[in-house]
Amino acid sequence: MDAFFVSTLAVAIAEIGDKTQLLALVLAARYRKPWPIVAGILVATVLNHALAGWLGALVSGWVDPMWLRWGVALSFLAVAAWALVPDKLDEDEARAPRFGPFLATLVAFFLVEMGDKTQVATVVLAAQYDPLWQVVAGTTLGMVLANAPVVLLGSRFAAKLPLKAARYAAAALFAGLGLWVAFTGLPG
Repeated sequence: MDAFFVSTLAVAIAEIGDKTQLLALVLAARYRKPWPIVAGILVATVLNHALAGWLGALVSGWVDPMWLRWGVALSFLAVAAWALVPDKLDEDEARAPRFGPFLATLVAFFLVEMGDKTQVATVVLAAQYDPLWQVVAGTTLGMVLANAPVVLLGSRFAAKLPLKAARYAAAALFAGLGLWVAFTGLPG
């Protein structure tokens, strides 16, 4: 269950203040129907992170364990540095989609998550941990844990999030994981 818990914690912390969280806030303000938005986030994340996890597991089978160890360690350190950079919502992402809340959220979250730090983290976690389903379930749960309160409680809650502290916590977590992999090796 290490894969599940580490994946959940890593993504939940990394997602705070991320552009997908800002997107969740925009969608909540636009549609004011929280449950279809949360469902869209869940489905989009399962699809996106399953794809990312599969890629990470595939790469881990092709690469020599020593190179994989250092690649994973460096990737975690890179995600730690990336977590320190605050996200902002681009103008294109702030425009309200013309579809219903579920479909709009599903499409927007899937696309915005492509290449995002939580997707990269999912690739790295899947390369490091087995079984894959625990990584995908954990990263998906982390995404929902970070975004559902924003959708359900709206801008009043989001405005009170300590985003700077969350970025530092995420950076520390990923740096710690990177150092742990570098000095102890890959689990499994």
